[in-house]
Amino acid sequence: MRKSISFLQTVGFTFVSVVGTLLHFLYDWTNQSVVSGLFSAVNESIWEHMKLLYVPLVAFAIIEYYLLKKNVEYFWCVKLVGIVLGLTVIPILYYTYTGAFGVSADWFNIAIFFISTAIVFISETLLFKHKKHCRFSTKWALVIIGFIGLAFLIFTFSPPQIPLFQDPLTGTFGI
Repeated sequence: MRKSISFLQTVGFTFVSVVGTLLHFLYDWTNQSVVSGLFSAVNESIWEHMKLLYVPLVAFAIIEYYLLKKNVEYFWCVKLVGIVLGLTVIPILYYTYTGAFGVSADWFNIAIFFISTAIVFISETLLFKHKKHCRFSTKWALVIIGFIGLAFLIFTFSPPQIPLFQDPLTGTFGI
């Protein structure tokens, strides 16, 4: 079981890295299709970059769940921890380095995505290997993951007017 989870987590890192990167460009590739905007970045805001992590993480979690044949009782709770951790790391790293240095470098913004993805999968793998049980039931973990997804949908169209949701290049919010 440990080898299969470690292998799947490595595959997951690759999957999320590739799909998240492709989703960064999908909205423009589809001539700004509203449908693609539901799950891809619609601007350069930090919030939309967090969506680039969330969507492939959830997609891979569904695949991984069925590949493991539901053998991990606390699977969705571990995935919830990974998702929340990854979504927290992105703005923390971004606002820390831009606040400290006063600039935003594209290469470091890209690195933040990959660093966050690595942190998610390393943390999840450790939780799976050490059989750390979560306080959330599968039902509640799935509900919370769903609410996070709903927030991404709502805030794509009607984002709060705060810097997290603002495109630093255009000054606009959402679609």
